[in-house]
Amino acid sequence: MFGNVISQISNAMYSYVLVILLVLGGLYFTCRTKFAQFGTIGDQLRVVTEKPADGKGVSSFSALMVSTASRVGTGNIIGVSTALCLGGYSSVFWMWVIALIGSASAFVESTLAQIYKKRGQEGCYGGPAYYIETALKCRPLAIVFSVLLILTYGIGFNMLASYNLQSTFSGYSFYNPKMTPWIIGLIVAAAVAYCLFGGGSRVLKITGVLVPVMGIAYILMALIIVCMHIQLLPTVFGRIFSEAFRFRAIFGGFGGSCLMYGVKRGLFSNEAGVGSAPNASASAEISHPAKQGLVQVLSVFIDTLLVCSATAFMCLCSGVEPAVDLAGAPYVQASLQNALGNFGPWFITVAMILFAFTTLLGNLYYVNQAFSHILGHTPGKRFNYIYYIVAVGVIFLGAGLSAGLLWDLADVMMGMMAIINMPVILFLGRYAFRALKDYRRQKKEGKTPVFCAKDIDLPHEVDYWQ
Repeated sequence: MFGNVISQISNAMYSYVLVILLVLGGLYFTCRTKFAQFGTIGDQLRVVTEKPADGKGVSSFSALMVSTASRVGTGNIIGVSTALCLGGYSSVFWMWVIALIGSASAFVESTLAQIYKKRGQEGCYGGPAYYIETALKCRPLAIVFSVLLILTYGIGFNMLASYNLQSTFSGYSFYNPKMTPWIIGLIVAAAVAYCLFGGGSRVLKITGVLVPVMGIAYILMALIIVCMHIQLLPTVFGRIFSEAFRFRAIFGGFGGSCLMYGVKRGLFSNEAGVGSAPNASASAEISHPAKQGLVQVLSVFIDTLLVCSATAFMCLCSGVEPAVDLAGAPYVQASLQNALGNFGPWFITVAMILFAFTTLLGNLYYVNQAFSHILGHTPGKRFNYIYYIVAVGVIFLGAGLSAGLLWDLADVMMGMMAIINMPVILFLGRYAFRALKDYRRQKKEGKTPVFCAKDIDLPHEVDYWQ
């Protein structure tokens, strides 16, 4: 009964509310920023290599790795596989559309997070809860957002990541459906506990190493498989684009259409407009807020245009057709088995371990930020220990639950975050647009862009940029 209710809510949100909100909102931001996500590729790559002026703060690269650790996860493998099996080839096209449009939303929300960030003993911090509270003077709404973030990332996404991780072992002979998920869940929970009790600096160090290595290895393997079956590539491209514009594929039975699955899995993967990545963006020590907005555009591109596309082409070029009964890990494993033999399933298992692990750490970094906002200060050791124990327990529990329920729960919680965050950034977006205009002006004058709040007539008091 509970599962059916959640499923119906999920379908309603993604069939109507979020499609309109995300697509129209992203298009509005794209036009208002003058297509910034496409015309600033060079700046995106340049900014991400900049170091903090004092050499001590969190760099743009570190903030990018934390946000990418959360974005690039099991959804890039299992989520894409599910979309292909249930929504067809053309769901890939709609994932691309959501990423390209949504990257403008990612720019705006991360720029706002930088403008309204706060000073702390260990550096700067911020996110949607802080720009809601500072600019809109509405602490109750900010707290609601923080609670939703905790439920989404600390419970929904982490339970799902744990389940997706253990599901990749289902094709091995030793897998026992009654026992193996719990054993794997226990091992993963213990590994995460080791990192958590080592503190936030350990999270930054681990994600900073694992995310680039993991992403590059995965994309290289996808390229190898595509090259091995290069003759299939024209057909795959043809079906992605031709089926994307078939009326029945887009709208027929909308709850199960390619468009809905593209939006669902695209949003789950890149999180643009949801309000999660700004929590990482606010921690970066940079000279201009627009810089971190550009970095988060790059994060969306890495997530969807590179990693999700890698999964899609790796599977579709393997010679194995997507089918409803293969949805999830089985389709990925069957594809790689067909392309690489026995090495394929082992590779995807290792990839899933790394993807899931970094996702779990990145998600809990966001949860930590949300608790800090609700409490009004950085949580003490006793609070953190209790929270870490609960977080580890949730990861363990998620490994043994139902996949359908976990996907729907994660989708609903994430959707509720977007329903709050998108209207807020639509209202406050004018300040992000002014910041971008100021950034472009200084670049045109040959200067290194440095931001001052008065230059954009910011009417709110902020901790930085005076």
